Amino acid sequence: MTDLPFRSATQLAQAIRDKEISSLELTDLYIERIEQYDEVLNAVVVRCFDQAREAARAADELLGRDRSLRPLHGLPVTIKEAYNLEGTPTTWGVPELKDNVAARDAETVRRLKAAGAHFLGKTNVPLNLADFQSFNKIYGTTNNPWRTGCTPGGSSGGSAAALAAGLTALEAGSDIGGSIRNPAHFCGIYGHKPTWGVVSGEGHTLPGIVSPADIAVVGPMARRAEDLTLALNVVAGADAFDAQGWTLQLPRPEKTSLKAFRVAVWPTDDLAPVSAEVADRVQTVADTLARLGATVSDSARPPFADYGLTLKDTLDTYESLLWGVLSAAAPEVTHQSLKKRAAALATDDKSVRARALRCSTQDHREWVFHNNRRFLIRLAWRAFFEDWDILICPQMPTAAFPHDHSAYFDRTLTFDGRTIEYLAQINWAGLITVAHLPSTVFPTGPSSEGLPIGLQAVGKEFDDYVTIDFCRLLAVEIGGFVAPPGFT
Repeated sequence: MTDLPFRSATQLAQAIRDKEISSLELTDLYIERIEQYDEVLNAVVVRCFDQAREAARAADELLGRDRSLRPLHGLPVTIKEAYNLEGTPTTWGVPELKDNVAARDAETVRRLKAAGAHFLGKTNVPLNLADFQSFNKIYGTTNNPWRTGCTPGGSSGGSAAALAAGLTALEAGSDIGGSIRNPAHFCGIYGHKPTWGVVSGEGHTLPGIVSPADIAVVGPMARRAEDLTLALNVVAGADAFDAQGWTLQLPRPEKTSLKAFRVAVWPTDDLAPVSAEVADRVQTVADTLARLGATVSDSARPPFADYGLTLKDTLDTYESLLWGVLSAAAPEVTHQSLKKRAAALATDDKSVRARALRCSTQDHREWVFHNNRRFLIRLAWRAFFEDWDILICPQMPTAAFPHDHSAYFDRTLTFDGRTIEYLAQINWAGLITVAHLPSTVFPTGPSSEGLPIGLQAVGKEFDDYVTIDFCRLLAVEIGGFVAPPGFT
């Protein structure tokens, strides 16, 4: 039973159904682990232990009367702080929102509850969900369970840390700049960024906002690829605005072995450089796939030029849409301040800070231009995936880096003797996000320093189950989740 907290959510739900363990026993086990280990991690920052125990008792009573149970029956889970969970604060790490208590559940929360899960609490995030680290003035700093002096990633950093440390059975994060994929990579777990619109983001919003955020998604995080499928089965589908008019039917995987896949690999790029170790890991996975009989190419790329585009155009459009979303929720006084700061910068200033300010103050005409370009980008990727099933590429330039709470736009990242701007780490995430593509991050083993390295498995729009199942098959060959030392 010592492996119990690290079992997959699928296995744990089955253990409850088989009465190997009760829901209350499993809930108490995770509560005990949170109380034992979370002082050093600071991952589960909002706790609902009394409510969780009450829900677990109810689940156990129901199990005694009815064996035709829901897929997550009795399963204790946590969720990213940015989701509304009735009766708990939703702050996004913003001090002014510390008293913002949710009056109702987010759509993902409702669906997880309807499937039988109950909540132990909520996990930490960065300020405004806008960082590759997870720290804020309300809850403090979350540490990586593999090395507490390093970041677990962001913005779903608390989610990834809690999963990796065996503090919860399942998690849900959100992603606009890699916020599911980056923490999954840094903490050695699985994370799935769904095709845009596949999972409702209702209730994953700041107060007063009801519209879905452009290019942002919400999705599952887990210790096993099969758990991503289990969770996606539960949370995917039309939200309340659309449910009367459409239903979702995502394609199911048809390939049963890795040798049946056509896989393109993109280890690094001049516009998105990564460390030699990360690039080599992409190549190692490619070599494994080739040895197993898969069709593998290291030169296949989306035909951007056929649509009048370059790779830089795709990244520029991503930046424009990203900073438009991030600035849209800012108070008007902040927006006016951004305009003044942007005007003060020369147009030839090419720093990330300058580009961010200019994108944050774009008008609607500029948004329409980039929205049209976004659709051209999607067409280029659609053409690419006529010939290829999966693209494997990096998620971040390096493994987890040490905590850095200096001024945001002054931060840098150094690797292999070169230094890049802090926000340049976002390019591999943005390349995929702007095209609405599904991406599953999977662990590949440790770096030379003992920190996890994860990669993206990307598929065509709506092939969410395909990318997840590819990662499930790959884990058989290269291994999957490994629990960090000190938490077993």
